[in-house]
Amino acid sequence: MDQNTPRETNRETSKDGVAATPQGAVRIALTVLALCFTLAVLGRGLGDSFTVFLKPISESFGWDRAQIVSVYSLTWLASGLTAPFVGRLFDHSGPRIVYALGLLLLGAAFLIAAHAQHLWQFQLSIGLCVGIGIAFIGIVPNSILLGRWFGPRLPTAMSVVYSAMGGGVLALLPASQLLIDHIGWRGTYQLFGFAALGLLVPLMLLPWRLFAAGSSHVVKKTDPDFVDNGWTLLRAMRHHAFWALFSTFFFTAVGMYAIAAQIVAYLIDAGFPPLQAATAWGFSGVVLVFGMLGVSALDGLIGRRPSVLLSYAISILGIFLLWLLQYDPNIILLTGFVVCFGSMMGSRGPLISATAMRIFQGKRVGTIYGTISIGSGLGSAFGSWSGGLIHDATHGYNAVLAFALASVVLGMIPFLVVPALRR
Repeated sequence: MDQNTPRETNRETSKDGVAATPQGAVRIALTVLALCFTLAVLGRGLGDSFTVFLKPISESFGWDRAQIVSVYSLTWLASGLTAPFVGRLFDHSGPRIVYALGLLLLGAAFLIAAHAQHLWQFQLSIGLCVGIGIAFIGIVPNSILLGRWFGPRLPTAMSVVYSAMGGGVLALLPASQLLIDHIGWRGTYQLFGFAALGLLVPLMLLPWRLFAAGSSHVVKKTDPDFVDNGWTLLRAMRHHAFWALFSTFFFTAVGMYAIAAQIVAYLIDAGFPPLQAATAWGFSGVVLVFGMLGVSALDGLIGRRPSVLLSYAISILGIFLLWLLQYDPNIILLTGFVVCFGSMMGSRGPLISATAMRIFQGKRVGTIYGTISIGSGLGSAFGSWSGGLIHDATHGYNAVLAFALASVVLGMIPFLVVPALRR
């Protein structure tokens, strides 16, 4: 053997010069997974924390429900519309820039909101800036980064990150209420702002070249049955399945967020103490994890369509239990509502996403799916804003619940009547 030829070993060198064994690659992959989970918890928790701030802010300024809920609507509208552009920036500039911009936007937004005096200032900060910041630390960059480390096991890794939706709600909603009770909503927003900016320092010091390089042990496996049908975005938009999936995302989000935006205020008005109301809705984050795992497991046992339809039926039962709560506010009904409604918040997302990937498989499936998912952002914004408007017009919640129920049913209909979704 030529003495100048390096001897083969079971070690490899990463792009930044760090030697890595297979065991080392596993440790790095788990570190990346923990990082993505933490960022997802932060993003989702900070976004949904506004449901706790809604009542004290509206009482401070005397704003009606539609005005204050418009802030929450803008958050999810901005997040949904920004998501398709985040992936492009990630590919161009890498994860360090994307995640840093997200934390910078979140920190600045909360510091501005802590001193806000006018509605437009809340709409700009908590609405637009927080929404964009969530997109920059959310599911799109996380899925790209994790794909470089987990390869064929990406669905398992993503299920862990999706569970962060529940963790964020569980952790930050009760914490937000406790902080508001002690230092007020302005002091709490200021604390959130400094915390987000403070996280920038350790974030920038992480070995991003190593994280972004991915693992050479990830082998891209080609499905022998895969056929690229040449889907383009324009061609997909002429197919009935595209608009069926878009409408499912849209109407489901309308129904769920018409309620979610006002749920803490609803429970307080029904007679529950503020901390109990925030904690109860925070526990929806726990049951959401089980809901997502349960619906995904049923998908393999009874099929996609029955699993999706069952999830809608459980959501409808949750809306009915919430309606009963205003007449008999007790722990049993509250628990039933949190379990039924909370467990289905987002539980259909992975199955609907998988359906879109199956129908429009090919080189441009990411672009097609990203465009379909805009329906969820639009629905979240329209639903929360419409729910606030209906509450102001009727001075109650019954019409809001009826609107949410009708929207959820509309979201379910494509899986009943559209041929491509019935298979």
